[in-house]
Amino acid sequence: MAHPFNRRSVLQGAGAVALAAPLVLRGALAAGYPDRTVRIIVPFAAGGPSDLTARLLSQKFGEALGQTFIVENRGGAGSNLGTSVVARSAPDGYTLLVTSSAFVVNPGLYKQCPYDPIKDFAPITELDTSPNVFIATKASGITSMKELVARAKANPNDLSYSHAGVGTTPHLAGEMLKLAAGINMTHIPYAGSGPAMQSILSGTVPLMCGSLPGAHPSIMSGAVRALAVTGPERWFDMPDVPTMIELGYPGFLADTFHGMFAPAGTPPDVIDKLVKVALNALKDQAFHEKLRTLGFDVIANGPAGLRDRVAAEVPRYRDIIAKAGIERV
Repeated sequence: MAHPFNRRSVLQGAGAVALAAPLVLRGALAAGYPDRTVRIIVPFAAGGPSDLTARLLSQKFGEALGQTFIVENRGGAGSNLGTSVVARSAPDGYTLLVTSSAFVVNPGLYKQCPYDPIKDFAPITELDTSPNVFIATKASGITSMKELVARAKANPNDLSYSHAGVGTTPHLAGEMLKLAAGINMTHIPYAGSGPAMQSILSGTVPLMCGSLPGAHPSIMSGAVRALAVTGPERWFDMPDVPTMIELGYPGFLADTFHGMFAPAGTPPDVIDKLVKVALNALKDQAFHEKLRTLGFDVIANGPAGLRDRVAAEVPRYRDIIAKAGIERV
């Protein structure tokens, strides 16, 4: 006998269709993704490490997915401007973010950070990292970290160092050194790593803490002297430059990582497609070597690794900022 239709069964069937509809739409979106241009927002000016990483990666995405991936630089407010644009974008996979450690530093640096690094974003891939490096001019006469610390103790407030801006990981690495060694140095912020590098090359300041990609050419040419790197191990083509950990500063790690994110709520199938392409690109030997020669070490971790890094580093940098007495902006 045919099953009798009644109001209750009709409503239950309609409810099931309503619940299934978003899943069907998401599946269709993922299957056809991408069918138009995708923009990758970099919340910094063109030419910096984040921009370089994003542009190299965008080529790989375009080749793999058959669509155009454009890099859009939206600098301002210490990367908060571009980052918040992505946080407010439609969660459809057509607006992505490639950013640096500023993503995890800013929640502790700004009194009102315009985004939540965990709630507002879906992690895609932990891309690459670069250590920071302490460098000195030849005119300073400082040839080692030991000599730097001794000079600072013998002449308090006499030394100064340049960096790429308040709250950047080079700035925080310099403040970590002051805390760990019990010394004082005057920090001089510049509007980016380029101007900070020019300040030490011109002899305006005797010391700098900078990201390795920006400092690497001047170190290799002999224009400046590298004293120590802040990564977990020595850099492959600077075997004579020790790590801070080797020099007796346990746990002294202050790298600049790059990660790719999408707005929270982006369909999992779209995320999975992006993750697969990113990891394949990063594991390609030629691409890997290209990044390495530019001063980046490939990480190639998926969403879980990036999520763990964000969860660990937000409170870590908030603590460093508080201990160093850096005024929140």
